[in-house]
Amino acid sequence: MTDATLTHTQTYTYADLPGLMGLMTGDEKHGPAATSTLDVLWVLYDRVLRVSPDSREDPGRDRFLLSKGHGPMAYYAVLAAKGFLPVEWLPGFGSYDSPLGHHPDRTLVPGAEIGSGSLGHGLPIAVGTALGLRSQGLDEPRVWALIGDAELDEGSNHEAIAFAGPAGLDRLHTVVVDNASAAYARPGGIAARFEAAGWSALTVDGRDHEALCAAFTAPHPGRPHVVVARVEPKSA
Repeated sequence: MTDATLTHTQTYTYADLPGLMGLMTGDEKHGPAATSTLDVLWVLYDRVLRVSPDSREDPGRDRFLLSKGHGPMAYYAVLAAKGFLPVEWLPGFGSYDSPLGHHPDRTLVPGAEIGSGSLGHGLPIAVGTALGLRSQGLDEPRVWALIGDAELDEGSNHEAIAFAGPAGLDRLHTVVVDNASAAYARPGGIAARFEAAGWSALTVDGRDHEALCAAFTAPHPGRPHVVVARVEPKSA
């Protein structure tokens, strides 16, 4: 299938995502950041998240917050593949009058829950979202935040991690895409940092769809849950 044949009337599969991403140019320096998230995003939207183009305003929907907002080409490709936005928008990515900026804008991108790209904000916002849903008595919606391993260099994330465990925010889920780009090592690894704060934690191959799905859907009663998705190093 060529890029020219990709239209909004088709049903897309994972195999179509490289073609959809190829429609977006001009931010090649963030290509590794985008491709590192591709499999995680696809498995979430294809198998896990309870949200669709028709339910994106439903109070009972799952919330997905992309904190790793720089290099959002994979995110836009998956949203287009799932019908949240027209495929015809993709070639205009990053242009002056395009709704698809180099960082997602929730007021312009259908399906985006937050504006993101400035690192260290997504997980704290997800904690607040989970608390807000709890206070409204909305027990079904799940909140997901996707962060990069380098974001764990930001102090705001450590405050969020430290709060969420003791608060028992069991509707909160975090995916850490680990492409070995963090400046500071975590004693015992990333998962151990979360476990020390009372989280449920699993580490999997970030390119293995079955392993990702199993980790995303693993039970974690009374605790928030993190999945560390390891992918090839950014410098590879």
